[in-house]
Amino acid sequence: MSETKTPHAGDDLAPDDDVVSLLMRQHGDIRNLFDEVEAAKGGERQEAFRRLVRLLAVHETAEEEVVHPYARTNMPGGEKVVEDRLAEEHEAKEVLATLDDMDTSDPTFMPQFLALRTKVQLHARAEERYEFTHIRRHTDPARLATMAKGIKAAEAMAPTRPHPGVESATANVALGPVAALMDRTKDAVRKAMGQDS
Repeated sequence: MSETKTPHAGDDLAPDDDVVSLLMRQHGDIRNLFDEVEAAKGGERQEAFRRLVRLLAVHETAEEEVVHPYARTNMPGGEKVVEDRLAEEHEAKEVLATLDDMDTSDPTFMPQFLALRTKVQLHARAEERYEFTHIRRHTDPARLATMAKGIKAAEAMAPTRPHPGVESATANVALGPVAALMDRTKDAVRKAMGQDS
């Protein structure tokens, strides 16, 4: 006997055309890379960590440019939810920036790396619970698809290194050397989402 599934907005979209499915898949990719870094040794660990740094940097930038602004204005209590997520992101970015300057063979690397993993996993669960669930339930499929395009555009332009203190579009633009990149990222997101600059 088959169960009856209640349809939700976005159920008929392919994973990369639904912002929630796209971000959930990326959360899985991030978890897998954390495991890969922990299991690897020597140069393989360093390479896996480089891939993790890039994925985290582009994923968070994409969320900061697309998901958080939407959540702020379209969710009850969205401002508080987003502020909490930005605080979590800032903490994780600070640890990630410290680790990014270390050699993965440094004896202090793994304890800090494991602390980072805990922070990132807690942050991802909070996003999934407080932002993604609401977005999935209350956003029409066309908007989910438009937001997915924005995420992909942001990822294509995002910085490949963590920048603590840059958890909002305003702070991103004020970052000096990264300002031009972030302007291009914002422009690419707006273009992909069909918004005026």
